[in-house]
Amino acid sequence: MEFTTRPELRGTFGMVASTHWLASAAGMAVLERGGNAFDAAVAAGFALQVVEPHLNGPGGDLPAIVYDAQHDEVVVVCGQGPAPQAATIDAFRRRGVDLIPGTGLLPAVVPGAFGGWLLMLERYGTWRLADVLEFAIGFAEHGFPVIASITRIIGSVEEVFRNEWPSSAEVFLPAPEPGTLFRSPGVAATYKRVLEESGNGARDQQIARARDAWYRGFVAEAVDGFVREHDGLLTAADMSAWEATLEQPVSLDYRGHTVFKTGPWGQGPVFLQQLALLEGFDLADASPGELVHTVVECGKLAFADREAWYGDPDFVDVPLDLLLSKGYADERRALVGDSASAELRPGGDDPRLASPVSGGVMTGAGEPTRAGDTCHVDVADRWGNLVSATPSGGWLWSSPVVPKLGFPLGTRAQMFWLEEGLPNSLEPRKRPRTTLSPSLAFRGGEPYVAFGTPGGDQQDQWSLNFFLRHVDGGLNLQEAIDAPSFDTNHFPSSFYPRESKPRQIEVEARFGDDVARELRERGHDVVVTGDWSLGRVSAVARENGLLKGAANPRGMQGYAVGR
Repeated sequence: MEFTTRPELRGTFGMVASTHWLASAAGMAVLERGGNAFDAAVAAGFALQVVEPHLNGPGGDLPAIVYDAQHDEVVVVCGQGPAPQAATIDAFRRRGVDLIPGTGLLPAVVPGAFGGWLLMLERYGTWRLADVLEFAIGFAEHGFPVIASITRIIGSVEEVFRNEWPSSAEVFLPAPEPGTLFRSPGVAATYKRVLEESGNGARDQQIARARDAWYRGFVAEAVDGFVREHDGLLTAADMSAWEATLEQPVSLDYRGHTVFKTGPWGQGPVFLQQLALLEGFDLADASPGELVHTVVECGKLAFADREAWYGDPDFVDVPLDLLLSKGYADERRALVGDSASAELRPGGDDPRLASPVSGGVMTGAGEPTRAGDTCHVDVADRWGNLVSATPSGGWLWSSPVVPKLGFPLGTRAQMFWLEEGLPNSLEPRKRPRTTLSPSLAFRGGEPYVAFGTPGGDQQDQWSLNFFLRHVDGGLNLQEAIDAPSFDTNHFPSSFYPRESKPRQIEVEARFGDDVARELRERGHDVVVTGDWSLGRVSAVARENGLLKGAANPRGMQGYAVGR
């Protein structure tokens, strides 16, 4: 069954892997010119905002996990903006909303990606802001080749752009043909003005002034004015009050590896909970059907806990010590049977799930497909640094383009519940519990691999499939990425309209008819997808002085580069 499309890249100088070849090339160019992994990741991240505008943008979010070799520490960079001060449950109820919409300006939160990238550059990088922005500005000003998915997404919302969002129509219509050059002059102008206002002083002073221009200057003013015109909640004061932060990661040991994830303001700990459950199974010798069944059933239990317990730890007490404990995993593992469970079964003391909703108010564009709504980039350099970053949000279909800035805002508030008393209930200045989930792992106590994928709720399923194939299955990075993938939609989606599909699993057709038949006999609702349809994982690694890199062939745009 195993089949690989490309070699696992190997070298000693540097590796960059991302969801778009132009971002990977930009990151590698930085390494070639003497920058470190952090400089390269920031340059690649800003480039992704331009070349994958349907998957992220300047108005979006950023979580990243980094290993700083100089200080021998793993740190989480939180560029996840919170809800506005005016974003209360009552404020939405007064607007007739019982489920936060997935598009428009009402679900906008503080755009945190810019602050997150600046913080990474400031604390760990060596380059000046103008130098890392050079690639993004170049692509925006002079053009980049359009991939087919951009054309498809623009086409799907063309009617909304023409009839409701004229500022977006001005930027994106007519939809560019695949392979043709597309320019984003508004984004280029915004970043060039940020650089102008940041001046020519010392590097840290320049970064500080750029941060002020974004969160306290012309960007915040433009956002404030446009949002007010459209009955939104986000204000310049909300942007001024927020800063990106550095945080300690959450970690778990699994078969000689220590895996690091973000805190429960993201879904990252669900990856660790799945590992804790799966450690009790012999996956190396499992048949394909048994592997899928076991991983899916453990995933259902872990994601049920996500629904019942995860939220911004600055606002709620998330019992991670319990959820990640060996005793709890042993207790929960006993619930995994030979047949597919149809229930959502959280554990712990008095868990609470959201009540079924009667419906929400949708403003603007219809929801796009769930998968592939994000970007990812991994970098390893010759000095031992590692970066795993999953920028997202601010999609071209998320909300209308802010005319003075050339890009739309994100809609991450759609992940809050409008029900009191839940860990992820909406509150002012609270971070939504997102799906964004970069990963970094040590092997034998040494920094080893950075990896991740787009995919919403599937991120910690597709990246888990990769990790298990690599660790338990013994496949190299590229082989593990290329192996047939699968996921479940059993639990409530984190995105509007919060649909769940109990017992449903998706499996790539490469698993074969016999595996699909076995899973159906076990009670799973099996959806067979295309041969190469699930996941967009990329990864870089460092071991015994050798650097390795790999990227996903699905979608025909992710590439790794290195030497």
